[in-house]
Amino acid sequence: MIKVWAPEAQTVEIVVGAPDEAPERAPMVRDDKGWWRWEEGTAYDVVDYAFVLDGEEPALPDPRSAWQPHGVDGPSRTFDVGAYDWADGGWRGPRDGAGTLGGVVYECHIGTFTDEGTFDAAVQRLDHLVELGVDVVEILPVAAIPGRWGWGYDGVDLYAVHDALGGPAAFQRFVDACHARGLGVCLDVVYNHLGPSGNYLGRFGPYFTDSHMTPWGPAVNLDAPGSEEVRAFVVENALRWLRDFHVDALRLDAVHALVDEGERHLLAELSDAVAALSSELGRPLDLIAESDLNDTAMVTPTTEGGFGMTAQWADDVHHGLHVALTGETQGYYEDFGGGTRTMPDGGPLDVLAHVLTRGFLHEGTWSTFREREWGRPVDVDALDGRRLVTYLQTHDQVGNRATGDRISAGMPPGRAAIGAALYLLGPGTPMIFMGEEFAASTPWQFFTDFTDEGMAEAVRAGRRAEFAAHGWSESEVPDPQSHATRDASVLRWEELSSEPHASLLGWYRDLIALRRAVIGTSETRFADVTCAVEDGGDTFVMTHRGIEVRSDLANDTVTVTTAGATGATGADGIPTSLTYP
Repeated sequence: MIKVWAPEAQTVEIVVGAPDEAPERAPMVRDDKGWWRWEEGTAYDVVDYAFVLDGEEPALPDPRSAWQPHGVDGPSRTFDVGAYDWADGGWRGPRDGAGTLGGVVYECHIGTFTDEGTFDAAVQRLDHLVELGVDVVEILPVAAIPGRWGWGYDGVDLYAVHDALGGPAAFQRFVDACHARGLGVCLDVVYNHLGPSGNYLGRFGPYFTDSHMTPWGPAVNLDAPGSEEVRAFVVENALRWLRDFHVDALRLDAVHALVDEGERHLLAELSDAVAALSSELGRPLDLIAESDLNDTAMVTPTTEGGFGMTAQWADDVHHGLHVALTGETQGYYEDFGGGTRTMPDGGPLDVLAHVLTRGFLHEGTWSTFREREWGRPVDVDALDGRRLVTYLQTHDQVGNRATGDRISAGMPPGRAAIGAALYLLGPGTPMIFMGEEFAASTPWQFFTDFTDEGMAEAVRAGRRAEFAAHGWSESEVPDPQSHATRDASVLRWEELSSEPHASLLGWYRDLIALRRAVIGTSETRFADVTCAVEDGGDTFVMTHRGIEVRSDLANDTVTVTTAGATGATGADGIPTSLTYP
């Protein structure tokens, strides 16, 4: 059976057949809740199909399409999600059932992880992640997008797996291959908007509302008439990835843009639904929020009035590290240089000490960039520090720079090594952006492949105008529509064996091994971190769990030692003293 929710339509017809076939056409039957059904679909193993609403052509793809092999404007294709023969029957979840919290996460864009840009090709590089010490691979969004390439955040078929990545069957194989190597999988999902090209969702029902506006236009309808089915659309999508694709965690994009003034926020509803599925499956399932709110209500249990997320991204830690290492203070970095209303006394290292010991800089204090008070304090004694995901780089913080330059491109390797030690050995759940671990020479640039030329030109013009305001010339900003921009962003795996890449890779491996041995899988607290600025600002020292990170910022060197260490390695072979370079 094939069904679709279209409560305002008077008639819905299904068109069966690929674009190059003579299509069949049949009426669908409506129930009293606005769902239309076509029972004959059970007679087909695989079928291409689309819907015609009220006789209006062209036929539209299924809002819950699992597969769009003909592109986002073409017909959908059925996919038997239960046909795959999984080999992960003994899988208990990341870190043998401990879950994502405190594990090492690796943020990965499948389309630029390898030259081929597919799930099957990515499988060939998973052993590198195992050797690095990664626990969970976080995959950028896989929903169907226009064209061949893109970051994935302009998805328009949220139930589908982009065909250029290999489609849904390839994603299942990838997850199974990760589990076979002891790697969990976190999928980035976007519920706050759909992309501008190929977005037909609003044609089917009240999926969007003008009651609230977001940076992308009308908000997803979570609290206006018709929202019950829209909320179910989101919750069922999340459960599908966790149940049918064996995914271990979801990273929810920009949850502050999920505007919900109803009786119970969607995030709390989703959290409880995921918890119930976790109990049913007998393995941990985690939700990680990207939140701009600086409020740990995001990770407070729903039973205590919170949103129930497992963890949330901590941009303030990134900002503090970035400013201390690079000296950049433009835009939202301004307060992290110190000397502003937010922290009038002290400089970047004092701010860095603050975020490494408190999690947030803006904790009910003035945000110069936002021109308002922002955030709430972290209870550093009570909050499990692992509930804040910390990082030196992310896809956003690299890709949203004018040329997509990585932090390692503008500094000596030793300086990048300092940043790595400070967040990998801190109390947060650390996340590595792909290629960071070996100071990849490739940038990670903003790229798209819109087939609509008007949309393509609008993206080009918007990108140029954005950075022209910051002094960049048009010729310096890569054309997001050029395939050369995507190609320039593909990791060069041959760099692993050459310097300085090999040495930094060894540094990351040693830091992760030390984290696993000393910090382990237990709870952490920001209250257990101390920081000191010494030698007139040339030295920055962080201690946590008996680990001391001593950073010589004047000479770009860093030494890590563990309490009571008397030799280079402990009894278990784990390094007790590390120095870079």
